[in-house]
Amino acid sequence: MYLSKLFIPLLKEIPSEAKIKSHQLMLRTGMIKQSSTGIYSWLPLGFKIMKKIEQIVREEQNKIGAQELLMPTIQSAEIWKESGRYDDYGEEMLRIKDRQGKEMLYGPTNEELITEIFRASVKSYKSLPQLLYHIQWKFRDELRPRFGVMRCKEFFMKDAYSFDLNDDEAKKSYNKMFFAYLNTFKRLGLTAIPMEADTGPIGGDLSHEFVILAETGESKIYSDKRIFDIDISSYNDSDDSIKNLRKKYDAYYAVTDEKFKKDDFENKIKKENQLITKGIEVGHIFYFGDKYSKPLKCSVDLKDGKKVNVKMGSYGVGVSRLVGAIIEAKFNNNIMRWPESVSPFEVAIIPSLQKNDKSNHLKADKIYNYLIKNNIDVLFDDTEEHLSAKFKKFDLIGIPYQIILGTKSTEEKFEFKDVNGKTDNLSIEEIKKKLLNKRNLN
Repeated sequence: MYLSKLFIPLLKEIPSEAKIKSHQLMLRTGMIKQSSTGIYSWLPLGFKIMKKIEQIVREEQNKIGAQELLMPTIQSAEIWKESGRYDDYGEEMLRIKDRQGKEMLYGPTNEELITEIFRASVKSYKSLPQLLYHIQWKFRDELRPRFGVMRCKEFFMKDAYSFDLNDDEAKKSYNKMFFAYLNTFKRLGLTAIPMEADTGPIGGDLSHEFVILAETGESKIYSDKRIFDIDISSYNDSDDSIKNLRKKYDAYYAVTDEKFKKDDFENKIKKENQLITKGIEVGHIFYFGDKYSKPLKCSVDLKDGKKVNVKMGSYGVGVSRLVGAIIEAKFNNNIMRWPESVSPFEVAIIPSLQKNDKSNHLKADKIYNYLIKNNIDVLFDDTEEHLSAKFKKFDLIGIPYQIILGTKSTEEKFEFKDVNGKTDNLSIEEIKKKLLNKRNLN
């Protein structure tokens, strides 16, 4: 892509309404544009990053045997009345009527709808377990939407639902999702710690929030510092392995503020290992047994003909929220460091252009076409800005690698720079090999 052709409405100044770094950066680099309070249009740069995050989330769900479907954004109120949550959910739910006067709602979550789908389709215990997910837009009429995509009204989310025969099998599904989430966030370049959390309006008695450390986080967290040293790479997706991983995490105190008890914190953790800070929730998992299956009469037939209500869990990841969370974790000193797995482009070509001298532009164009032919996603800065202005711009955009055609370049070797400032002089072929090797590692 030529930068001159990319729809990227850059802003020179930080918008006054943006109070945190992710909101500031997303507006400045033209990733999003506010449509109304708490509602945003996702422009090409931001949308591309979000779609890459979505794909990683999808791949990790598929690895644990979850099956993807797609539920509508608009739901009938009837199923919510049947569960008892229609009146209880609160004003965050946007309630509407169709032209026949039928009560509808814009889905804030999907426990009721997925349960209705399951109960109409599955009758025998032989069909269990089932793990279903979709990635869809949600709407919650937040009283005070703020911080850009971190707390908005409309958001893009993965939510999954498990259906099992009994508590033991349900806990296995819960653990699988626990493992999938750790791997997902690792691939996104994040260290997300599972913390015991309140179940809130979802309900149930078992829940974990996955939290990354950030000064701008809304959640206050209390934990043992040593929990950040756990290495998940030695674990696999077998039930026993994941169970052992859960035990490893459960051995360390880590809770959100709703679960915090001062005496437990001070008695269980030595002073030097105590951590009190803020974090951003990037995922949340729940086990709630028959909270929904019982009132909705979602049951299966056992071998002896008896019926039993299925045991359920739900599992959410804020895909659009993760764009902001990654920025909060990686943006520092006016430099954005997108993880390679979600960067909008793999590499940027930045030529120094001189008046009446098009040689660098021609060289850059040659490199661009060569990399494109080798299926490498490239952004070519073909604008006539001064080189220093280009560098400032790409510090904000945050592409992990740059090919710079300036004073250090020769006819055959070009300056190849990573986001941390390390540089090499490499040929086009060497650059190609390095980029492809990096891609394979991700």
